[in-house]
Amino acid sequence: MESIVFLGFNLYAWITIVTVLSMFTVLLFTKLRADLVFLGAISILFVTGVLDTKEAFSGFSSTSVVIIGVLFVVVAGLTHTGVLQWIVKYLLGQPKNYSKAVIRLMLPVAALSSFLSNTTVVALFVGIVKMWSKKLNISPSKLLIPLSYASGMGGVCTLIGTPPNLIISGLYADNTGHAMNVLATTIPGLFCLFIGVLSIIAMRKLLPDRKAPETAFESTSDYTVELLVPSDNKHIGKTIEEAGLMDVRGGSLIEIKHYDDREIVSPVPSDELLMGGDRLIFAGQIDEILDLKKSHNFVNADHHIFTFDEVDNKNRQLHTAYVTFGSSLINTKIGNSTFEKDNNMILVAVARRGKRIDQSPREVVLQAGDTLLLECPPNINIHTERLTSQLQFFDSDQVVKIGKKTLISTTIMILMVVLSALNIIPLLQCAFLAAIAMLLFRCCNADQAMKAINWEILMVFAGSVVLGIAIQKTGIAERLAFGILDVCGTNPIVVMAAICFVGTFITEFISNTAAGAMFFPIMCEAAEKLGYEPYPFLIALMVSVSSSFATPIGSPTHMLVYGPGGYRFSDFMRIGLLMNLIILAANILIVNIIYPLTPLQ
Repeated sequence: MESIVFLGFNLYAWITIVTVLSMFTVLLFTKLRADLVFLGAISILFVTGVLDTKEAFSGFSSTSVVIIGVLFVVVAGLTHTGVLQWIVKYLLGQPKNYSKAVIRLMLPVAALSSFLSNTTVVALFVGIVKMWSKKLNISPSKLLIPLSYASGMGGVCTLIGTPPNLIISGLYADNTGHAMNVLATTIPGLFCLFIGVLSIIAMRKLLPDRKAPETAFESTSDYTVELLVPSDNKHIGKTIEEAGLMDVRGGSLIEIKHYDDREIVSPVPSDELLMGGDRLIFAGQIDEILDLKKSHNFVNADHHIFTFDEVDNKNRQLHTAYVTFGSSLINTKIGNSTFEKDNNMILVAVARRGKRIDQSPREVVLQAGDTLLLECPPNINIHTERLTSQLQFFDSDQVVKIGKKTLISTTIMILMVVLSALNIIPLLQCAFLAAIAMLLFRCCNADQAMKAINWEILMVFAGSVVLGIAIQKTGIAERLAFGILDVCGTNPIVVMAAICFVGTFITEFISNTAAGAMFFPIMCEAAEKLGYEPYPFLIALMVSVSSSFATPIGSPTHMLVYGPGGYRFSDFMRIGLLMNLIILAANILIVNIIYPLTPLQ
């Protein structure tokens, strides 16, 4: 099979190329889970003989993948002891203008993201930034994109800050036998962060000024109607279904307040009996719901039962959430599903890009980024896996008590980084010791630690390592490296910039971890063909594959801010394309200053 050659690639190489391209196509255009897609790709490469048993499963034993898994436990300890909340409380403050607000926001976020999961940091800050922006009288859309950008640029500053850094450094250690220092990317990362903050401030006019989605829900009197059942109404004694109130035109019945015992019934079952004096609360299109006065002989109640300011009373709660990318709710109508019944909540209204949709909410075809106003019973758990896989709640952050354990978990994290940076203890052992310490000092319990480990992400990381091995083994990396050299010549800085440019573009559409694993062998081959040590080339690659600014699908953190910011897809491109080029130039400049190119020995 290896003897069959077409366009310079043997059959194994073509199997790898087709597999990789198919995998990325599936990830882009379907909702299949990423871990299953990567597992399928590994299976194809193994079954067809491209990789042997050891190679096919090497990703699962990769040092970098194990480190990522253990770091999930460390992050759980920091999260459950309130470290992030303490930083938010004391570092944001009350800046006097937009420039100072950007600096006060981006620097702490970048610092946290250097050691913690970017997604965890942004998820915590989203709600805080929305409230903070209201105090500062700044549109949230002016701050949420900088929030997401800061998390990405901060993650580059250490090897443990972002998965591609761990993957690339791990592959480098496997190939050379030399481990990178945990702070190898710190100076290049800080320089790019500095340039990034200045660029955001200089290009502030390119950031959209969008209305926050939940501002469409500031008064429920705009979209709820309360009707009273007169004591002589002909429907008294009938069930809600018999009275024809389960599916009314233009909306839905969300609550009944019985006159006799002041009992509130929500959600309303179809067999609930209608009584004289009942107050019926409907949600939807006001004009159509008011037709019930004529068809059912109901009358207007004297006031609305509730407003948005009363969401925390003992009888009911309102929660705002947005539809995440990849949610199964996309392109569906709530009215055609069992979502409300399954989760014991009622959809009251839908907003899109900050404007409430004047349509029966249960008949709206949902899109990614839509904001939903949901009425829920008291003490409902909105953190269930079923809900969080479909919706991101604005008000879902739980308050964590800050105390002695906050200091303990912070100390554990600092010791882990210092011992590793000084090469006293290897990073893998440091991570294990830190995770054990978090459990021993009860910064998190065993259940919290296990729930913190994202097995889907680990599967993607392991798959990325295996793809990198296949690309290198089949000669694809070497052929691509020669192709780049043919186009770019033999100037090492030009070649470095060209590969980083392609890496920055590719990572806008695929996982940055996958991009790092895919470009690692190409960058190594190119450097060695030019006769240089690959180390500085790989440092530049780490920064470039984490520099995805131009599309909301380029990073999970962009997806987290997309709905709350009321953004459109094009909003990221307006400022993101320029940011990509600016950070690329800063990256190439600083890497070549800090790590001068060294000829191979």
